Amino acid sequence: MEMQNKTLPEENRKSWFGSKTSYSLDQKEKGYEETQSMGFQSKDPIIAIQMPDKASKEKEAMGAVAQRGHGGHGISVEHPTSYGETLMHLLKGNVGSGVFAMGDAFKNAGIAVAPGLTLFLGFICVHSMHLLLGASKKMTEKLKLESSPDFAQTVELCFATGPLSLRKIAPYMRKLINLFLCVTQLGFCCVYFVFISTNIKQVVDYYGFKMDVHLHMAIVLFPILLTCFIRNLKYLAPFSIIANILMLAGISITLYYTSVDLPSITTRHYAADIQKLPLFFGTALYAFEGIGLVLPLQNEMKKPNQFPRPFGVLNLGMTIVTFLYFTVGFLGYLKYGEDVAGSITLNLPEDEILAQSVKVIIPLGILLSYALQFYIPIDIMWPPVNESLGPFKFPIFAELSFRALFVLLTFVLAEAIPYLNLFISLVGAVSSTALALIIPPILDMVISCSVSEVTPWTLSKNIFILAVGILGCITGTYESINEIVKAFVSDNK
Repeated sequence: MEMQNKTLPEENRKSWFGSKTSYSLDQKEKGYEETQSMGFQSKDPIIAIQMPDKASKEKEAMGAVAQRGHGGHGISVEHPTSYGETLMHLLKGNVGSGVFAMGDAFKNAGIAVAPGLTLFLGFICVHSMHLLLGASKKMTEKLKLESSPDFAQTVELCFATGPLSLRKIAPYMRKLINLFLCVTQLGFCCVYFVFISTNIKQVVDYYGFKMDVHLHMAIVLFPILLTCFIRNLKYLAPFSIIANILMLAGISITLYYTSVDLPSITTRHYAADIQKLPLFFGTALYAFEGIGLVLPLQNEMKKPNQFPRPFGVLNLGMTIVTFLYFTVGFLGYLKYGEDVAGSITLNLPEDEILAQSVKVIIPLGILLSYALQFYIPIDIMWPPVNESLGPFKFPIFAELSFRALFVLLTFVLAEAIPYLNLFISLVGAVSSTALALIIPPILDMVISCSVSEVTPWTLSKNIFILAVGILGCITGTYESINEIVKAFVSDNK
């Protein structure tokens, strides 16, 4: 790799390997004690950014060089995707176990209140995705980068080029985003354990093989562990294809069951107890949390400008996703009322082969998706661990042991909190909210402040989104934990 970074002495550079794309920042006079450099796993820095010295303090100039041929996550785009292909990837990335929890979400808001709130949250989440895309674009243009930075790097660059008082916390913001990404993805993995086990248990119990849900989780642990030992993303692609086919079939059958013999809408609560609204918020945010996908998907397109357009991939894809969540949630609650489960699949008839098939094929699809969700936090965490503790005598064994450790961690957490609906709400409230509703408006305000373009509309709009995010995060986390405690107390009686 050619780097136009000759002004930085080699001894003053420090590598960071927590993400695939990278850059280095020489910002001593901005509060950094040393140059911060992020590196690709090949140990070659991809982007170098040099801050001005004290002699030119008033002149803000940054040089940037991007490695050609890389997408937003440092992955070489050998086969750029078309509009349709990217749309399919966006749909696949956003439709998972969360869609089956929307019935429970509607129960916690009411048949009249939930539809409006679902559309409202969907609109805000999509707007936040556009804010992130806009921030990445501005950083790319401002620093003349040839490839867009990923989520964590975009956040660091925004702070590193923002108001002087914020520049010293730029690397910490990158680490915070990576932390939230890891917590979110590992949270999804915990939910997957509970989702798979509770659905399979219902089928197995019907045929007389009754076992505790915890034992089912222990059985599921073995195949999940094997799939997570696949270290190359390329070899996970077949699992993704099979999972997508299974999920499509499962959703179709579920919609069939929830749309026949529907009771009158007057038999359902129009508005639930306001104390339950935080649970709706957490569950809905869990379902909508796909903001980490938008940058890599855009960067891998043949025509990236087609992604954020008014009728582009993002708006069309998220409109379809929102409509699907709306439909499944509305029909699920209307059909099953207060008895709707944390996954609508658990409400399907236990004695019908077609319904039983759903409770097998969807968990199988989720099981095959586990390794893909698990890949993201491992890709963030393992490189810096390997850099700080390595080189290992047996590097492959060391990485597999690291992977096994975190699979076991998600297993233990799932065993500790085997309440699917409450676990989903907790994950959504804690980490999904931060990534989807809190960080994007902060980025927008940081960028606006750095160029003195803060308008009353920008300020009021971002403060409103922040208020919704913070309020939902606090109340959703509190109510989810409160309900989990109640569930444990009730089970122990």
